[in-house]
Amino acid sequence: MAQEKKKPANEIRRGCIKAAIWANQFDNGAVRHNATLVRLYKDGDRWKESTSFRREDLPLVSVVSDLAYAWMWEHDVPANPDQADE
Repeated sequence: MAQEKKKPANEIRRGCIKAAIWANQFDNGAVRHNATLVRLYKDGDRWKESTSFRREDLPLVSVVSDLAYAWMWEHDVPANPDQADE
């Protein structure tokens, strides 16, 4: 049986720059997020992703990074106080 591919909790895109935000659930109930940033480009008829950014991409990397940071602050979940370390 094929394993289902994990999907990001959110994606933020501006132009050719995209952040995928991933949720990490912990045993104590906390949820923390991390992000991956890519540049989208077309190679023939196919869309591809690169983690290499051109000089002119960097302002959008900054914008997307700031938006991802704000989203993560709003959606991170603190540890459940009932399950805190004893």
